[in-house]
Amino acid sequence: MVMRVAAAISAPRAAADEEFPSLAGGFRRRFLAGTTAAAALALGANFAGVTSSVLGFYPDLGRRLKLDAIYPIAGYSRCLDTDEGFEFIYPADWVGDQTLLYRAAERAELLRRQDPSAPLMAAPPRRRLRPGGAREPAVAFGPPGSSGELNVSVIVSSVPTDFSIEAFGGPEEVGQAVLKTITAGRGVTATLVNAMARRDDAGKVNLYRIEFTVESPSFCRHNLAVCCSYGGKLFTLNAQAPESAWDATRDRFSAVADSFHLLIR
Repeated sequence: MVMRVAAAISAPRAAADEEFPSLAGGFRRRFLAGTTAAAALALGANFAGVTSSVLGFYPDLGRRLKLDAIYPIAGYSRCLDTDEGFEFIYPADWVGDQTLLYRAAERAELLRRQDPSAPLMAAPPRRRLRPGGAREPAVAFGPPGSSGELNVSVIVSSVPTDFSIEAFGGPEEVGQAVLKTITAGRGVTATLVNAMARRDDAGKVNLYRIEFTVESPSFCRHNLAVCCSYGGKLFTLNAQAPESAWDATRDRFSAVADSFHLLIR
């Protein structure tokens, strides 16, 4: 009798043992699939800064993949302008110049009125001239709510296809030529702090890094610029800050300047 009862008890248990592995396996698969999907969703949406935090452990890899154009990495975001052909990183807590954004939207709307099939924001770049003849930046970023004294911008100008910055000489001569352009007829004085050059990753363009100050009776600014020319365009990145804020912004500006590259195929 005892043996029959034991057999009767052990039979259901054996069946359960046979079924449990398949149930457990299914549960594990559903659990892993659910957690993987949740992790992917969190990363994709940068929920609570998860993606930026993860990428912060591998900043060089994330930047090589240009993921910082979507998610901030180590405190910086990437400006990737495929129309004009340049890129650089800027502080992630800075915002785009609203005036430039509004004008880009106006150009896109005008283009769509002329051609309803044109895609959104497909208007060709048309840079306006500011008072005094200065060209409007292609892009500009600065701290939210600031007066504009602290910012980084890129100006792209058309030049003859045979134009060469190297014709001015070495980095210091290029720097002096830039300062002469800045001060011409503007009632300001400019002083070159230092100048150097580096070759771009494609080995086709020299990029000149120029640090200088600009003074007038009403202001004193510290600037870090990068200039280069390629394919009939002159590119000038300029990061500026009030002289009083230079020490606090020096490292950020260096990161911005060193990241500037042309998108050369």
